[in-house]
Amino acid sequence: MAVLTERRPLGDNAKAWALNAPAMIVIALLVAYPIAYSFWVSLQRNNLKRPRANKFIGFDNYQALLSDQAFLSALKVSALFVLVVLGLTVVLALILALVLNEQFRGRGLLLSLALLPWAMPGVVNGLMWRTIFDAKTGALNGLLTQLGLIDEYHAWLTSGTGAFLFTALAQVWNTLPFSVIILLAGLSTIPSELYDAATVDRAGAVQRFVQVTLPWLLHPLLIVLILETMNAFRAFDTIYVLTGGGPGDATTTIALLDVQTVLTFTDFGLGSAYAWVITAITLLISVGYIGLLYRKGNFEV
Repeated sequence: MAVLTERRPLGDNAKAWALNAPAMIVIALLVAYPIAYSFWVSLQRNNLKRPRANKFIGFDNYQALLSDQAFLSALKVSALFVLVVLGLTVVLALILALVLNEQFRGRGLLLSLALLPWAMPGVVNGLMWRTIFDAKTGALNGLLTQLGLIDEYHAWLTSGTGAFLFTALAQVWNTLPFSVIILLAGLSTIPSELYDAATVDRAGAVQRFVQVTLPWLLHPLLIVLILETMNAFRAFDTIYVLTGGGPGDATTTIALLDVQTVLTFTDFGLGSAYAWVITAITLLISVGYIGLLYRKGNFEV
């Protein structure tokens, strides 16, 4: 007689793995494989203009970056760009979030208008600001002339400092609404009883902000720091359309130099090395932020 063996039911963990296996396989094919392949390409001399010279060279591409003045200049510009964009974004987002957290007539309309820049693609954002800063027909020149602040039109993007600052301003304008949403969500979780207790204790507006609002906004602020740092470090489309990296190399960031290396010089090996340097830097910065966040409290999403 055949002995029937009783099938043991799958555990919860096994069921979870079985249900998620198809999605994990698709993610591995669409995400993990391209990432691994790009790292493999970064270890090769891979230039479409010299196909017969393509070969495995190990970490020579990465070593070449350390002595490349263009890379070092782009790294300096990228670091300064991140600092300016991040500082302006955090300060402006915090102010706007505090204003929008209050109840007043027209709050819904103002909130909707504040979200418009976020919906604008980076290329369109760059084109819009390039039109505003145009030396001959720009709206900025027209406005300042009408107000009597300038006597003649200026070419705002021809100086290195001006191009850098206005490019940073365009980047902030495009990404600011996302930070406002995160901080506004954080403000909505603060219990009103804390403000009532602070008022009873005769705490002023500054004291309420420092002792009540700011501690509760710690985690949202750190999330903003992580995401905005990554966005600023990888910014390309707005910079490319607005200044093209000029004048000179005043606005040439690592992301822009990476795209130029791949598309203009068709050097996929060195371009992949640039991409992995960007990845490594943003990863280290993110880990630093998260480490700081965990030391301050529990991380909640």
